[in-house]
Amino acid sequence: MIKLSGVIITYNEERAIEKCMQSLQNVVDEIVVVDSFSTDKTKEICQKYGAKIIEQQFLGYIEQKNFALEQASHNYIVSLDGDESLSEELQKSIIELKNNWQLDGYYCNRYNNFCGQWIKYSDWYPEKKLRVFDRRKANWKGINPHDQIKLHNKESKIGHLKGDILHWNYQTYSEYNLKMETFSSISAKAYYDLGRRATLFNIVFNPFWAFVKSYILRLGFLDGVNGLVICSIKAHYTFLKYIKLLEIERKNK
Repeated sequence: MIKLSGVIITYNEERAIEKCMQSLQNVVDEIVVVDSFSTDKTKEICQKYGAKIIEQQFLGYIEQKNFALEQASHNYIVSLDGDESLSEELQKSIIELKNNWQLDGYYCNRYNNFCGQWIKYSDWYPEKKLRVFDRRKANWKGINPHDQIKLHNKESKIGHLKGDILHWNYQTYSEYNLKMETFSSISAKAYYDLGRRATLFNIVFNPFWAFVKSYILRLGFLDGVNGLVICSIKAHYTFLKYIKLLEIERKNK
């Protein structure tokens, strides 16, 4: 039987971190929490469940998660965010996997709760995430703030587990809008550092396409008013990302 480490990064996650801890406690062999000096009760809640807590100034989403991987005692990882938890079905799938690990990593579907509603359409479900993996064969990559696990070998074999990662997402429209404001600034800076530049096409077409794809092609309208809010703010986030990128370009001329 393999041993698993549950690895989480946190900052002021008291609202949902207990659900996260409860879902991991009977599944993994240790819980590792890398906390960015939370000012709420996050650390106290994690300590109740015997988590190993390391404090680390926030390095960026990708960098922080790679740092967290290094703190684990075991090579086999279950990675969650502080506002995520494992469904009962996914808990059972991972427990069974400990006795029969065969592949390099395993996808899970993520199920998002937005303003009290489980979102079933747009780009939000099934939101496939590679969160159960061998850290010797993978690490976090992407463009901040959008991180994803990438396996080193293109020939790696990946399975798909039954059950969902339950994401206790934004609970108010204002919270979602403010987060997208922050994320658009991070994305614009990351794009600039990678040498990407804003064009009129990006600024005009990309937000329009983001809305059409998520609201119409991926049936976001079936989630009612919340579906409309999600898809509209996503389009606005895309617009902000590119105009902020343009702003950075002008400042650095």
